[in-house]
Amino acid sequence: MDLYPSMMCADYGKLADEVRALDAAGADSFHCDVMDGSFVPNMTMGLMDIKAVRASTSKPLDVHLMIEDPLGKLDLFVEAGADVIYIHPESERFVAKALLAIRDAGCAPGLAIDPDTPVAAIEDMLPIVDYVMVMTVNPGFAGQSFLEFTLPKIAQLAELKRAHDFTLVIDGACAPERIRQLSGMGADAFVLGTSALFGHGDYAQSMSRLRAQA
Repeated sequence: MDLYPSMMCADYGKLADEVRALDAAGADSFHCDVMDGSFVPNMTMGLMDIKAVRASTSKPLDVHLMIEDPLGKLDLFVEAGADVIYIHPESERFVAKALLAIRDAGCAPGLAIDPDTPVAAIEDMLPIVDYVMVMTVNPGFAGQSFLEFTLPKIAQLAELKRAHDFTLVIDGACAPERIRQLSGMGADAFVLGTSALFGHGDYAQSMSRLRAQA
């Protein structure tokens, strides 16, 4: 089980220190949410934030693009140091083209699906992705409650990954009891925000407790 701290929840007054502390605590990757205020109703991390995280760790950078026209902006995030780039199928006219461009740029392509996006909307593209991230809250804001109706979708994707060999990531309200439940269903990785990591004391102790849930 991999744990990805959500850097939109970090203390930006000491971002480099936060990254180093999380790295030392055992973070497997650093999750960076990019929102443009159009595709989702919020604005979060920018290119300079991503570059600051990149400069403070050698661990992978997991960049979640919640923006319009991700293909047209792809080079900016590749140059900023992304290792994995997720796009939403609703945000891009040519989704497969964008995914292949991500791979051609040397990054791992991922699809992120909103709570109301059915698996059928992405199933044809599963052979060309390395990651599928299920949003278990509505995208845009931290601190939301887990949406129970996403559970059948997670189960469906856990079955599909047997054939397509992608990493199944869960993003949203990943509290310890959810991590225990969803890792048992077949989830491989969890994005950690305020539900389980930030504001819960020592990072190393928190992540150790979370790994014990798997």
